[in-house]
Amino acid sequence: MLTAKYPRAKLAHTPTPIELLPRLSKEIGGPAIWVKRDDCTGLAFGGNKARQLEYYLGEALRDKADTILITSAVQSNYSRSAVAAARKYGLDVEVQLEERVPDQPIEYYNSGNPFISKLMGAQTFSYPDGEDEEGADNAVFKRATKLKEQGKRPYVIPLSNKHIPLGSLGYVDCAEELISQVFEQKILINAIACASGSGTTHAGLLVGLRALGNWAPIYGICVRRDKLSQTKRVFEKSKIVAKMIGFKNLIDKSDIKLTDTTLSPGYGQLNHKVVEAIDLAANCEGLLVDPVYTGKALAGLIELIRNGEFSKDQNVLFIHTGGTPALFGYPELVK
Repeated sequence: MLTAKYPRAKLAHTPTPIELLPRLSKEIGGPAIWVKRDDCTGLAFGGNKARQLEYYLGEALRDKADTILITSAVQSNYSRSAVAAARKYGLDVEVQLEERVPDQPIEYYNSGNPFISKLMGAQTFSYPDGEDEEGADNAVFKRATKLKEQGKRPYVIPLSNKHIPLGSLGYVDCAEELISQVFEQKILINAIACASGSGTTHAGLLVGLRALGNWAPIYGICVRRDKLSQTKRVFEKSKIVAKMIGFKNLIDKSDIKLTDTTLSPGYGQLNHKVVEAIDLAANCEGLLVDPVYTGKALAGLIELIRNGEFSKDQNVLFIHTGGTPALFGYPELVK
């Protein structure tokens, strides 16, 4: 494995399956759409964070931490998964919830991911500015300092791009897994699409594929930032991840392909394209995608297909990064 030198705590159920979505492909009228089911990673409703957290928990356990601290949005898959990971290894856990999405109903705060985190006994506290990554990180590190003064051994899982993206190593691993699977299933994957938020999954997958000699383009669908901002973020993170596994000059800026046409009006907020994508996946395939990440990512892929980005004889792989619990925070999806 490319990541073998890093400590790792087993969390995810892998390999996750790759499946064809024949009815959705037919409904959209484009290439064959395949899905990598990382919603099936098993840790408290699964999702991509299980792969990422294996490396953060690995380091935390190596350092003999007794408490995990993380900052994330209210309906965050990351916080829910981090709470589950901490509990699995007998650690305390505190979650800082950032106010990123304005004017939400009460269900947004009390169901889905925050409900599951509370069910697992997480201590939560609020951070008012959801767009201040560095400030959110600083607040969590200040909390960690207080815990140290109390004799605890906290470990912080940071958010901003200023910190080493250990979580990306989980998607370097995923790239190895994916290449093996498509070889065994005799599938020629012409392109890959995934949600691009923190950039951790996107960068890890891109670096892993390129390090293994696979040059399929990866289309990141922006779910939090505009295309220009996200391009810089993913490129910088990809260079760091490549260096972490011993490669120089592996990623070119031309490798970073992004679209932000389904982002508006902003992170965690619905638009008609996202609602359509959620409905199509559910009704054509019985596949659940969420409003924050995978719904927007699938909407972006559908738009790329309708705009002629791919030919009908191609195979496109959609990375389903999970997020199902967030559906319960958006009751307006069902009328």
